[in-house]
Amino acid sequence: MPDKKRDYGIAAGGRRDFLKAGATALVSTALLPGSLSSQSSAAFAAHEAVPSFELDEASLTTLQRGLKSGEYSSKQLVEMYVSRIEAIDRRGPALNAVIEINPGSITIAEQMDAERRTKGPRGSLHGIPVLIKDNIATADRMQTTAGSLALVGSIPPNDSAVAERLRAAGAVILGKANLSEWANFRSIHSTSGWSGRGGLTKNPYALDRNPSGSSSGSGTAVASNLCAVAVGSETDGSIVSPSNNCGIVGIKPTVGLIARTGIIPISQTQDTAGPMTRSVADAAALLTVLAGIDSRDAATTAAPGQIAPDYTKFLDPKGLRNTRIGVVRKYAGFNTDVDRLFGEAIGAMKRAGAEIVDPVEIPTIGKFDDAELLVMLYEFKDGLNRYLAWLGKSTQVHTLKDVIKFNEDHREQEMPYFGQDLMLQSEAKGPLTSPEYLKALEECRRQSRTEGIDAAMDKYKLDALIAPTGGPAWTTDLLNGDHTVGGSSTLAAVAGYPNINVPMGFTFGMPVGISFFGRAWSEPTLIKLAYAFEQQTNERKPAKFLTVADLSLKK
Repeated sequence: MPDKKRDYGIAAGGRRDFLKAGATALVSTALLPGSLSSQSSAAFAAHEAVPSFELDEASLTTLQRGLKSGEYSSKQLVEMYVSRIEAIDRRGPALNAVIEINPGSITIAEQMDAERRTKGPRGSLHGIPVLIKDNIATADRMQTTAGSLALVGSIPPNDSAVAERLRAAGAVILGKANLSEWANFRSIHSTSGWSGRGGLTKNPYALDRNPSGSSSGSGTAVASNLCAVAVGSETDGSIVSPSNNCGIVGIKPTVGLIARTGIIPISQTQDTAGPMTRSVADAAALLTVLAGIDSRDAATTAAPGQIAPDYTKFLDPKGLRNTRIGVVRKYAGFNTDVDRLFGEAIGAMKRAGAEIVDPVEIPTIGKFDDAELLVMLYEFKDGLNRYLAWLGKSTQVHTLKDVIKFNEDHREQEMPYFGQDLMLQSEAKGPLTSPEYLKALEECRRQSRTEGIDAAMDKYKLDALIAPTGGPAWTTDLLNGDHTVGGSSTLAAVAGYPNINVPMGFTFGMPVGISFFGRAWSEPTLIKLAYAFEQQTNERKPAKFLTVADLSLKK
């Protein structure tokens, strides 16, 4: 696997002038009302001044205060965010983060405004515009396509569990965020942030840089204030990596904390949705809404007694005091500036009262990468075929084999830059009863859990582990694909354990994050630590929408 591309659940690109020959006709007939059309501007147009925005960096608390006072209505918030999307996502820098706006969002907002007046708010998300990744099903006038033209026009029979919980909380689903197509499980040579339907998403800090993925649109949208908060999904790196590249907070929770029902799958053992926000407080509030048991998702059967009623209760600015935090040095050392920032982060934790154990040795790191891929190859075919069967007659593709054929038949639109080697490998695999699969799954669980995170935390008596989440964003390269230099998502991802990215600083004007990860169901502890670190360092800075990275900025 060249470059050991860790983001299987992250994909390529940006709405690149995906009107190349032949694509226009297909898209013009396929996109439903409410979809955003592709841009005719070049992928990296000259930077235009981005207008100021009244809701820049607005938190959920600020927005709820404005709704309560009458300064805003939910309808006004929707209109303001849609105007922002029109201004800088479709025009201006043309970020291509939003693949589709919900044509029913105004109506929903009006309903939430009326309910607030008569009954009061349901909670912290009542009337709040939220973007969700385009692999999270909604049974409404929007599409759910995983960025693929193969699923254009398909209609999910029901909302996903994530959409159900957002609606129950009174949130307004503003639209769908672009993503790396099929959550980046199509080709090992893909460019993150690119999808056949949505094109290429850009990094808002420097437009020639990559937002990572596969939750590329969610990361860019949050960083660019195109929404209040967003929901992404991760198999390995797809929440924490774009959060790292886009300078935001991302929580990849324990598998089973958030139901995956209605999410286009890669891996039944690693997939999970999660919050992507501008602060730990907002992430905790969104996690509170999303977490819950669902009889349709067997992974949530382990969750009873593990789900906190309110994750915001763990927001303790002094939460680093009297804690033991282990440094996973094996995940560092790939970039001198990242090492410097990581050292400064460790120093800040020490000053806040944490005891640092450095280094923590986890000898299994790097030993189960091949087994992880093998598990995903088996599970992707099984899970996708089940999802497509759930769609029934509303879709033109009914199996992974059909998707592969569609891509071949529409090669110019779907495969202009990279192929579908991972899909082909997956299609060649047998059922989940195969001895090869069961052996690989056992190896992954043992080496990531029993001999990995759990063993290290027991041996060193730790509250959490830390590592750099990744390097600064790389330049987008549609010719050669992604060229990442480091990342620490795999251990927690394969274990199915929680991981939180928090901004840790900047190098040459590009954000870099730190990851807090630990045992299963340890979200309360990780949120406490991440929040205390965030309050101690306050490294989140708004995006500048530069045309290229400013290499004069060392920090």
